[in-house]
Amino acid sequence: MKWVLSNLDTIGDDTVAHLAIAIPPIIIAFLLSIPIGWLVVRLRRPGARPFSSGVGGGIVTFAGLLYAVPSLPLFIALPGLIGTGLQDPVNIVIGLTLYGLALMVRSTVDGLGSVDPATTSAATAMGYSGAQRFFRVDLPLAGPVLLAGLRVVSVSTISLTTVGAVLGVQSLGSLFTDGIGRNIPEEIVAGVVMVLVLAFAIDGLLVLLGRIVMPWTRRSAPSKRAARRVLQSAEVTA
Repeated sequence: MKWVLSNLDTIGDDTVAHLAIAIPPIIIAFLLSIPIGWLVVRLRRPGARPFSSGVGGGIVTFAGLLYAVPSLPLFIALPGLIGTGLQDPVNIVIGLTLYGLALMVRSTVDGLGSVDPATTSAATAMGYSGAQRFFRVDLPLAGPVLLAGLRVVSVSTISLTTVGAVLGVQSLGSLFTDGIGRNIPEEIVAGVVMVLVLAFAIDGLLVLLGRIVMPWTRRSAPSKRAARRVLQSAEVTA
């Protein structure tokens, strides 16, 4: 405890550096997964040709395989591929974005694919264009599944960010490497605790944001009745 009180500035700086690296991949992975998931759902829609369904399945499989790549070798290999320095935080951001996509693409496909076809048909019958239907009907109804995937991505990203410290990139992982090198158990424990605090804090913020953005999920899971409510509200604002 004495070490912690004497090094609050160090812990604070490492926490800020950790967030600066971890937050962008979470956001980028989420945004990129939306069009990729939409494409996969389109390719695998009922009645699609076997080739199209195969391509869609291949995209999901390839995205999932990205998570099987060990993080440290990936962070070491990226500088040679994109021309950055070994200790450049950009390497960590890109690597974490790939891991985020590996998790988020499948969640997006599952979420968009779970939307009741009758609901989308009703939206089309009401005069919605493809874009209007996607943003006002499909995306809101897939929201709970997307949120669940985003929560997994956020926790995973917060954890994997610490690996960059092995390469000299500042983060809460620096408390691990420095604590091990100098044999300071309190520093190691402080790093573990702060990573857990960040993971729980971001997860809690995402849950709160989900309740604000998707108020209908407070009462029940998405259903046909919920779908009708979304359609009605969207019709009023159209």
